[in-house]
Amino acid sequence: MSRITAPPPSGLYYRPLSGRSLRDLSERKRHHDRNRFQSPMAPFENNRFLKALAWHFFYPNEYRNALKAQPVSPVCIDWEPVTAHTGVSVTFIRHATVLIRDKGAALLIDPVFGRMFPFVKDFSPLAFDLSTLPVPDTILITHGHFDHLDMASLRRLNPETPVITPLGYDREFSALKMRRRTQLDWYESVYDGKREITLVPAHHWTLRNPLKGPNRSLWGGYMIRTAGGPVIYVAGDTAYFDGFEQLAADFSIDLAIFNMSAYAPHWFMGSSHMNPEETVRAFTELGAKKMMIVHWGAFRLGDEPVHLPPLDLKKELSRQNLLHQGVDLKPGQTLYF
Repeated sequence: MSRITAPPPSGLYYRPLSGRSLRDLSERKRHHDRNRFQSPMAPFENNRFLKALAWHFFYPNEYRNALKAQPVSPVCIDWEPVTAHTGVSVTFIRHATVLIRDKGAALLIDPVFGRMFPFVKDFSPLAFDLSTLPVPDTILITHGHFDHLDMASLRRLNPETPVITPLGYDREFSALKMRRRTQLDWYESVYDGKREITLVPAHHWTLRNPLKGPNRSLWGGYMIRTAGGPVIYVAGDTAYFDGFEQLAADFSIDLAIFNMSAYAPHWFMGSSHMNPEETVRAFTELGAKKMMIVHWGAFRLGDEPVHLPPLDLKKELSRQNLLHQGVDLKPGQTLYF
């Protein structure tokens, strides 16, 4: 299939689906392109590398006066009440690392336990013994960016742990000797007799090796039909696109977990991540009962300070009279169903 080259309508950070079915696009493998993948929702972006250089060197950070206020908040977790709970719980560990306990089973998503690079400051270091972490029964990886697929963190886990990933990443998991692995394409599912996990589309991209280029492996979010009852949507990294209502038609979502950070400056980040307004819009289009955000508090990947996303989200939820549907969870805290 040829690459999508048509630019989106002016002002949009996505290529509109315009009534096209996400399922149909996925079944027809429109996100496959020879030896790499592409997002059917991705806008045409020319010279993204030059734009990144321009952002770093020529555009002042409008938040620069607030950066000194960024707190370092060590993460302490008492796992005893989490493991004692017999239903479903969601623990926001740090960054995009989430532990879902489901009727005694533990699903660990995008484990990153330390710094992804030595030069990137960690504002939420772990302050508990990692050996007390509930042993994961399954590890879920959303995509290959280094703040989601961290080799050092995965090496600290049992290599016999089953892993669910999007397509690709053979090299990484072979190096980790993690061979109990299920690879999913968009809308493919794995069912273990108790819970069903489906990989769903996201408007994003991925990169591990700059020399080989982007999108050698796939990315996505997960719909998790838990054994305990609630349906949990883990969006992973995604920019806004006009397909959330289609996900709502297929899944009745109890909790939507969005990654919300690195949204400033929006002229550069808008094609990769959602800002607060877009996140709330996606939430309302999903028709989910509750929402929470992760991916904040640890690493400053955009212009905004690490502590700002939940404050910005509260303002947007309040503006739209949706504050009662937000779950205000900080790193180290747990939501119990």
